[in-house]
Amino acid sequence: MEGEIARVVALLGVAMAVAIVARRLALPYTVGLVLTGFALALARIDVGFSLTPEVVFDLILPPLLFEAALNLPWRDLKRDLAPTLAFATLGVALCASVVAAGLAWGLSWPWRPAFVFGALISATDPIAVIALLRERGVTGRIAVLIEAESLLNDATAAVLFGLAALGPGDAAGHLALTLGAGLGVGAGFAGLALVVAGRTEEHLVETAITTVAAYGSFLVAERLGGSGVLATVTTGLLLGNVGVMAQVSPQLSITPQGRQFVLAFWEFAAFVANSLVFLLIGLSLARIGPRFGWEAAALVALALAGRAAAVYPVAALFHGRFTLSQQHFLWWGGLRGALALALALTLPNSLPYRDEILIGAFAVVAFSVIVQGLTAGLALKRLGLGETT
Repeated sequence: MEGEIARVVALLGVAMAVAIVARRLALPYTVGLVLTGFALALARIDVGFSLTPEVVFDLILPPLLFEAALNLPWRDLKRDLAPTLAFATLGVALCASVVAAGLAWGLSWPWRPAFVFGALISATDPIAVIALLRERGVTGRIAVLIEAESLLNDATAAVLFGLAALGPGDAAGHLALTLGAGLGVGAGFAGLALVVAGRTEEHLVETAITTVAAYGSFLVAERLGGSGVLATVTTGLLLGNVGVMAQVSPQLSITPQGRQFVLAFWEFAAFVANSLVFLLIGLSLARIGPRFGWEAAALVALALAGRAAAVYPVAALFHGRFTLSQQHFLWWGGLRGALALALALTLPNSLPYRDEILIGAFAVVAFSVIVQGLTAGLALKRLGLGETT
């Protein structure tokens, strides 16, 4: 136990040093972390941790999702709810289809592994997207749309991913379980947390209640076969818009001191989670990087084409609502990250083309975090969007 704690402390120390250096060099913090993790792996420094599905799902995702949802005002989400849902459902399906078709027809992959890769790479990653927006200071409508989409599209990707693994016959049941359990568990935890928090004036107790709600909703939903991401996002949205950011009723609200402490606590928790996950991504990329080849480059191109198919046709359904510049940034700012890697790592060894899927997922994430992450600020300026579009 002491050794594990020492490793976590050491990693956080490295992350803080990277944060200071990145700020002075005007380098995105997340990119700096990935490059640092890459360098640590090349130097063969054993940090004692690796990027596994358990680390991503049980440790990293809940605080990042909860913090983002907690700070997402319902009035902003409601303004673009229809296009957000369209991007998170129809857009994901279009992206997965384009990628799968490109793999099957262009690279002669069998349809099943082609669709598996298309599904796991189709959803934008909330970890990477939220980190990008926060670092670049992007606020306003475009930020809400990208962030909300990344928080909601995981459920669609999970259904498609399960469809590829389970077959068409189980699609309806898988969809109902994923959405039903995710929404139901999230709403249940949020309601219970609001009732309990409304009966105490201790800010530490209030913060502990939100922690139980964030992690509890995720773990219970996953255990029931639902979407843990959807559950935690639902919990965060309800808590934030009923009892924290907006206080609907004294019986369902936390104290002013509790509100200040809760928001600061989750901001810190998200910062720590981000720091760890991007270091681990860099470590993982270094281990698998020598296996990248021309096919990996083709998969990156297909992922970009799939994202274009997810953005431009769906935006066209809402004529006049989004400028072409905003659509371009929705395309380029749709990053993939640890979520895609975690899904790829869960694939059984018996699945055909598993190694190719894994290498492709790492290649897309490397390009997304480093290349798109580095150029996002330039893209904002070139597109004339600024920081508050």
